[in-house]
Amino acid sequence: MACTTSIRPLFSFNLTHFHRPKKPKRFIINSHTNLNPSLKHFSYFKTKNVVSSIPLLLSSSTKPTVRVGAQGEHVTGGDGESPLSDATYQEDFSWSSVILPFLFPALGGLLFGYDIGATSGATISLQSAELSGTTWFNLSAVQLGLVVSGSLYGALFGSILVYPIADFLGRRRELITAAVLYVLGALITAYAPGLGVLLAGRLLYGLGIGMAMHGAPLYIAETCPSQIRGTLISLKELFIVLGILSGYFVGSFQINEVGGWRYMYGLSAPIALLMGLGMWSLPPSPRWLLLRAFQGKGSLQEYKEKAMVSLSKLRGRPPGDKISERQIEDTLLSVKSAYNEEKSEGSLLEVFQGPSLKAFIIGGGLVLFQQITGQPSVLYYAGPILQSAGFSAAADATRVSVVIGLFKLLMTWIAVLKVDDLGRRPLLIGGVSGIALSLILLSAYYNVLGGLPLVAVAALLLYVGCYQISFGPISWLMVSEIFPLRTRGKGISLAVLTNFGSNAIVTFAFLPLQELLGAGKLFLLFGAIALLSVLFIILLVPETKGLSLEEIESKILK
Repeated sequence: MACTTSIRPLFSFNLTHFHRPKKPKRFIINSHTNLNPSLKHFSYFKTKNVVSSIPLLLSSSTKPTVRVGAQGEHVTGGDGESPLSDATYQEDFSWSSVILPFLFPALGGLLFGYDIGATSGATISLQSAELSGTTWFNLSAVQLGLVVSGSLYGALFGSILVYPIADFLGRRRELITAAVLYVLGALITAYAPGLGVLLAGRLLYGLGIGMAMHGAPLYIAETCPSQIRGTLISLKELFIVLGILSGYFVGSFQINEVGGWRYMYGLSAPIALLMGLGMWSLPPSPRWLLLRAFQGKGSLQEYKEKAMVSLSKLRGRPPGDKISERQIEDTLLSVKSAYNEEKSEGSLLEVFQGPSLKAFIIGGGLVLFQQITGQPSVLYYAGPILQSAGFSAAADATRVSVVIGLFKLLMTWIAVLKVDDLGRRPLLIGGVSGIALSLILLSAYYNVLGGLPLVAVAALLLYVGCYQISFGPISWLMVSEIFPLRTRGKGISLAVLTNFGSNAIVTFAFLPLQELLGAGKLFLLFGAIALLSVLFIILLVPETKGLSLEEIESKILK
């Protein structure tokens, strides 16, 4: 099936897995396509998951024919031959060019996780008469609760604050601002002379969490190649788990030092400084630059040129290269379609209308179920569960918490490896089903199986493992990719607000519910909610594996 032509592609591509469509698609010709005038029509290529315009520079005399594998067919744009519109296109990129645009935003997640891990040791150090190094160590339950949840309240406020200003700041400046807040919060907390200053530092650090958890998935999703988007955003969840582990380790080393809590909190400052300097060195998101042009913030041509320079830098290509120019042209068409002829940024309530509402139901629903299936409560109850299994000493509990952290890390890594292979839906359905089973087992342990503590330990590990291959990484992945470009900033800020708000509600409602219902019935309630969330995923959550952000907007949200 081979034939020779003088087709010279602007970039390389492979053709596999062909499927004949009912109707042939036409290739959209723009000002950069140099075609023989005699060729009136041209096919564009499509995969099961990816549609990409692939412009070709053609000679003036030869019918274009594409060579494919043994199971494929050939496609021509000449007369008398049936056009075929299915093929596989993968963007060429080098891993070295995507590491830094992923790494520096992901440090925002690591610092979030570090705060969780460090706080578990810091609260013990802070309350110790011998080790706190303060005269105000005798904290009440309310004061201690404010220390622990101060960053959570800051994150809630940060997600509210960023809602109206996300598109103004842009993803890069938002992450730089988050890094500054992290540094200030860490240093103020570490050097706090009294409880009031300590709480102010915790609040500032939480503001950084809220902005980082909003900006990081946005920047990564909008700048990475679509075929590895799931892997990279899932890796961000891995960084959160790494942060938790780092906090545990620092806490275990500093727990016997006088004023050790200051070191536990203060050691996040140099990491935050690295994050800020790294983000300063990176370019803005090309998609955000095009968005600003259509919001009437400057010349379209000027922002288009900035977007091309930005994409070239992100991919490690020379400025103004043809590949980046082509990709920006394709994205530009998508943004034009999203905006039609509107020049405004849209109202604050636009995220509750049309495709944006559908996206919020999917993304917001996932992060809501992520929390109300008991994630904060099960981890909170891990200590008593482990103590019932024989790990009663404080040192043993510390070691076991590290083991659980390592297990979380392992399971998150499995999700990272499989999310772009298996897809989002299979991991969500399988993982959340496992969560439901683990919660039912925990309920059974507290109701009828109290003499079998290994059942409780197995259920706890099952919960942690299934959470880390489903809700943990994939909820944030779906949130980062499901919203239309026009409302992506506002939509993700609402999802972050939903996440931290429901986290706070579940955390503070746990003890009253436990007293009212008992642990067994409470875990059974969480299990029923988990089963409901499986139904939600089956009915409403789409598969986005392999789709570009523009294709998700045009195919899933229409």
